[in-house]
Amino acid sequence: MTVDDSGSGTDAQGGVEPPPLPASHERGDPPPADTGEDPLALRVEQLILGAERRYTPFQAARSAGVTMELATRFWRAMGFADVGQAKALTEADVLALRRLAGLVEAGLLSEAMAVQVARSTGQTTARLAEWQMDSFLEGLTEPPEPGMTRTEVTYPIVELLLPELQEFLVYVWRRQLAASAGRVVQGADDEEMVDRRLAVAFADLVGFTRLTRRMEEEELGELVEAFETTAADLVAARGGRLIKTLGDEVLYVADDAGTAAEIALMLIETLANDETMPELRVGMALGTVTTRMGDVFGTTVNLASRLTSIAPRDAVLVDTAFAEELIRAGDAPASEAAAAEAAAAAEKEGEEPPTYRFALQPMWQRPVRGLGVVEPWLLTRRNGTP
Repeated sequence: MTVDDSGSGTDAQGGVEPPPLPASHERGDPPPADTGEDPLALRVEQLILGAERRYTPFQAARSAGVTMELATRFWRAMGFADVGQAKALTEADVLALRRLAGLVEAGLLSEAMAVQVARSTGQTTARLAEWQMDSFLEGLTEPPEPGMTRTEVTYPIVELLLPELQEFLVYVWRRQLAASAGRVVQGADDEEMVDRRLAVAFADLVGFTRLTRRMEEEELGELVEAFETTAADLVAARGGRLIKTLGDEVLYVADDAGTAAEIALMLIETLANDETMPELRVGMALGTVTTRMGDVFGTTVNLASRLTSIAPRDAVLVDTAFAEELIRAGDAPASEAAAAEAAAAAEKEGEEPPTYRFALQPMWQRPVRGLGVVEPWLLTRRNGTP
């Protein structure tokens, strides 16, 4: 048998042996009590966490110097189930508690904010971890040869991938943090850090519920993944920010109406060229939103959602504030008559006539549940010059 630096061994037949027991077991200490858990799962957990289970929740809280109540709040905020008083925590869990509590003690974060940090981090990374296991590791750990079990290949695959995935995660996080910090620094005042004026858009696949009854689960999963990937790429490339995906719907924001409008029309145009995709409808509104934990809330968000629900197929509806901003910025004429007048005036002065990216058509006013009467505007792309 050969043993590498990590302690994993390979026998003469090429099979992978499990790593050796921790040093405490080699010293003759009694093994941990049988918890009924899969031994491989415990070894993979130890590999990923970099430490073995040593503490009960009470012991971890005491070692971190925090109350059991605060430790429980942090633990639940991160998205982990209560474990009673089982010895399930590691030195890393103690360090995490100590760091969060230290930020509170130093006055850098309030206790409520520290809990929010734990919750936002836990929710985001939980989804990431699930996606990686479902879409990445599951495929890689398929037995490469007949007769080999997933158990025999899981540990070494995780051992090889872990450091690379960790470095990549930190890199992306730093990049996103830098971009977010830049937006905050450029804000007009402190209030814009929380309550900001943004263009908010929902893009929704038409007839998705009917599709779920007709398509196989695998086909449906592929369609949703293709939609989310296309939306995420277009939003990012054009300078918007994807807030979240909801299967058949995506929510994104942009700092200005023109950017949000361009993304919306590109989404419709791109999906229209894909025969496998259903039609799309988009609703957008411009106004103040409240940002919390990476999400957006407020009347503007609700209005964009309502406009989406009444938008025609392969069409974009915007609210009055959004339309007025496009007109003010010179991205759309107030009307075709106004565009003709502007072109005639420019020609008279010997100047180039104004060009517009978008066209706006007022629709019938209608009541929108919870928001009163609104006047939607149909947004389209304006081809050619006036």
